[in-house]
Amino acid sequence: MATRIRSGISLCALAIGLSALLGACATQFSQQTASTVQVSVLTLSARALDEGGLAFLTPSTVTGQEEDKQALALSFFETLRTARPDLQAVALPAALTAINRAGLAGTYKHMIEDYRMTGLLDRDVIRQVGAAAGVRYLAQLKLAGFRQESKSRWGALGFRVFDTKISTTRLFLQVWDSHDGAIVWEGAVELTSAYDSVSEETVAFNRVIQASARELVARLP
Repeated sequence: MATRIRSGISLCALAIGLSALLGACATQFSQQTASTVQVSVLTLSARALDEGGLAFLTPSTVTGQEEDKQALALSFFETLRTARPDLQAVALPAALTAINRAGLAGTYKHMIEDYRMTGLLDRDVIRQVGAAAGVRYLAQLKLAGFRQESKSRWGALGFRVFDTKISTTRLFLQVWDSHDGAIVWEGAVELTSAYDSVSEETVAFNRVIQASARELVARLP
């Protein structure tokens, strides 16, 4: 009887150890990413972008949370700066500071609110915003979708081997010419990332955004 109990305990310990090992291996080697990208190059050229510079406006997000807007703009800016170090890029905090110093806070607020309703940025306002930020082009980001889920996988003995973490993001970017109020470039990406993990943690928001941002930045002129 004691032998059977010891055998059962050993079998359970072996199963738990094997589950942990498989989960750890899966975490390291089974991450997968799939993306769909749509880009419309209207009039923007690489030379014009390099000469004009690009500043980030306040993004819009499906969550509506201010901290998510800041995180979205920061993650995208860092991705752009890494990929295009020679491009004059103005981060959102610097752009907002310049806008505030120029006395445009109220006007800017109304423009951003109107954009969410109409999809338009007022020509006269973005001309002033571009001049205040010292750039010609303005980047308007929109997080149109963000979803996270987790699916458990179970071993033959009923033990949870690992969880598959899945995140889906839909990100949209428009580049506006502050000189004439025209949209000169736009792109959208839908990205799904999945990986296996033995932990309960979710996919980091900035990591998902940076992966989506790389897809769009790679297609800028």
